[in-house]
Amino acid sequence: MIMRFIKKVPAGMMIVPMLIASLINTFIPQIVQIGSFTTAVFTSAGAATAIGIQLFCLGTTLQFKEMPKVFKRGGILLLSKFAIGAAIGIGIGKMFGMAGVLGLTTLSVISAVTNSNGSVYLSLMNEYGDETDAAAMALLALNDGPFLTLIALGASGLANIPFIALVAAVVPIVVGMILGNIDQELKNFLAPAGTILIPFVGFALGAGINITNIVKGGPQGILLGLICTFLGGIFIVFCDRFIGGRPGYAAWAVSTTAGNAVAVPAAVALIDPAWQAYVGTATTQVAAATVVTALLVPFITDWWAKKYGCPKYPLKGQEFKSQKLAEQKA
Repeated sequence: MIMRFIKKVPAGMMIVPMLIASLINTFIPQIVQIGSFTTAVFTSAGAATAIGIQLFCLGTTLQFKEMPKVFKRGGILLLSKFAIGAAIGIGIGKMFGMAGVLGLTTLSVISAVTNSNGSVYLSLMNEYGDETDAAAMALLALNDGPFLTLIALGASGLANIPFIALVAAVVPIVVGMILGNIDQELKNFLAPAGTILIPFVGFALGAGINITNIVKGGPQGILLGLICTFLGGIFIVFCDRFIGGRPGYAAWAVSTTAGNAVAVPAAVALIDPAWQAYVGTATTQVAAATVVTALLVPFITDWWAKKYGCPKYPLKGQEFKSQKLAEQKA
């Protein structure tokens, strides 16, 4: 009964646990703050570990012979997501300064629009995409944190780029990829864990979200979520369709704001203290955008996939070389 309900919700394996955890964190956080394994599993304390293990296991699915296809598909999504976020954020910064416009700070715009929720993307790709779509999540993990935000700020001359952040983000993926290519049996053993961990990652990320942040972020936070979803999403879909030749469902799936992005403003201020005065406002706005995009994007992706085709819902004349689709037909 529970699984049937979850399957009816787009990206339900990620969204449902995330919403439950956010409700707990908002109203009764003390019930999971009792220490030991309970706190490790059911709070945001375990988010980084869960995501790291997930990336490692996904890395084992990246076979060297498939890398050109993964880099092409994931690279278009990654670069277009970064390009639109950097363009909007730097444009606002150059014209209006750090304080931004319409109550949206430059820091919150760049932090939200350049980051995407990899777990929501993976959950959606497991439902609508194919193996290459799912494998691209390992590449897209580069924008789930402060690195690309810092590159955007660095491009405008406002922050330095910490190379170690890139290294830290890709080590689990690279190690998993090496082991998965060395030993096929090891790959077969570890690969399913990337999917199994989705609800745990969703819960851990949700445990770091306070629903009242939508109120604290105000209309600016909601506006930021809409900018990320629609303004960012339309550009990414354009690139996915006309450069990548894809239907566009994966582009919508990446049009979110990462849960980790909530910590990006503070991370930026640690490197460039000039941003410190804007951290509080930016954090609440990004938190609101995280919730808004997590709620909107799965339903938009579902509608788009059914209208324009995907491995699960191919249109007449469309062909998707997907093992998943073959298994569904069998």
